[in-house]
Amino acid sequence: MWFFAVFALAGGAAQLVDGTLGMGFGVTSATILLSMGVTAAAASAATHAAKLPTTFVSGLAHWRQGNVDKATFLRLAVPGALMAFIGAVVLVNLSLAAAKTWMAALLLFFGLVILLRFGFNYRLIPAPRGGHTAWWLSPIGAIGGLVDSLGGGGWGPVVTPSLMTVTTHAPRKVVGSVSASEFVVALAASAGFLTGAEKLENDMPWFAVVGLITGGVIVAPFAARLAGRLPQHVMGTLVGGLILIVNGQVLLLAAGLPAPAGWGMLALAIVATGVIAKGAYGYDRVERSARTAGDAGDAALTTQP
Repeated sequence: MWFFAVFALAGGAAQLVDGTLGMGFGVTSATILLSMGVTAAAASAATHAAKLPTTFVSGLAHWRQGNVDKATFLRLAVPGALMAFIGAVVLVNLSLAAAKTWMAALLLFFGLVILLRFGFNYRLIPAPRGGHTAWWLSPIGAIGGLVDSLGGGGWGPVVTPSLMTVTTHAPRKVVGSVSASEFVVALAASAGFLTGAEKLENDMPWFAVVGLITGGVIVAPFAARLAGRLPQHVMGTLVGGLILIVNGQVLLLAAGLPAPAGWGMLALAIVATGVIAKGAYGYDRVERSARTAGDAGDAALTTQP
């Protein structure tokens, strides 16, 4: 029972992060499963199985909150679903050792993307010269869907920062549109993994999947309401640091690094994450002050005769 409770708490925490930041459920869940020794294909398949109910509830909650832009949703979901299906079929046919190393490296990259985005307020994808152009959305969705199925997560880390850069939507609209379209992507990826069901049958950690679903579904409606209100930079920094630490350890073990060196690097990474998170709080204070000033200005305009 305690094992189930641990995964329910992990699913709830991952969904809280995903629902408020627009990223995190997939990479967090896949990281946990991979560190338990689950094969890469099974970890990705299990993560996407857990995503189906959680992203449905999350997307519905965001839609009810008015956080979903329909045009953006369609331009992301259709190419994202197509590439997610292809990526899932490819992953189930990779060798186990190669797939695990590939997934750990991909998750490590996503951890770096999240850390840079929230810890240093830096975007890897520059804004196009023409400003907000709709044709950017479909390629972003296609790339996000492919790496999401190959890495067990990655839809949010790829798509959310990209939309923050290439669109003029408010953060809650970006998070809501990404969360809603993620359900379609998870559905397509799950269909792709069904093509290799015989290979995955004995490796699927169903007990962990049910735990992740339970926690995620419970938290999803609350996360949608909290979108844009929690200290996003601090939360994102801690999540990015955790993903870097865990997957970094997987790669270090695969490389045969001596245990003392590995533990030393782990301790250094934990300290560095804490320091960066403390500095990231400054970004949250600036954004909160800007929102407060904007709300005060709107209120003054509405009260003028």
